[in-house]
Amino acid sequence: MERKRVRAFKGFRKDLTCLGFQFREDKINRTEEANCVKNGFHCAENPLDCFHYYSDWRNSVYYEVDAGGDLDEDAVDSKISCTEMRLIRRLSLEQMLFEAAVYMVEHPKRQWNYGVKKETGTACNGYGVVRGKNPRAAGEKGDFLLILKEEQNSPEIEEIALINIDGKRWHPHKFYDAYGK
Repeated sequence: MERKRVRAFKGFRKDLTCLGFQFREDKINRTEEANCVKNGFHCAENPLDCFHYYSDWRNSVYYEVDAGGDLDEDAVDSKISCTEMRLIRRLSLEQMLFEAAVYMVEHPKRQWNYGVKKETGTACNGYGVVRGKNPRAAGEKGDFLLILKEEQNSPEIEEIALINIDGKRWHPHKFYDAYGK
């Protein structure tokens, strides 16, 4: 365990509870121990990992957090356990997807989240994330599509589209690429 501060993301129930703990926005929340497997406040560096733990985004809330105190990480995903957590700002689904794009741009070689589809995918549960050399995504009205185009000879991201299928400019059941075409 080491002492440092990490920018991360966390999901909660709508009342800001998680595993029986009532979090507060106006203070640093503290607990005694941090172990990813059994205790501490859990959060993730990759915003998409929050959807693994709080997948029903319509009945959950998500925050950018400042994780500190004692930190523990595991090799499962980007999950972190910490003894101190400050809630920075509440994020919408669209903002979470934007932050996920930022994470993938900053860490193009890290393992992909299980929800990221390679080259082609359709939205599920209100959103879809597709990444690749020629990625394409489709969805229903109201869905968000995050499309990340990689450089041809590397995993670096060269183009990003975040599209809301509104039925006017962006149409349901139509596949779009990272250029919105």
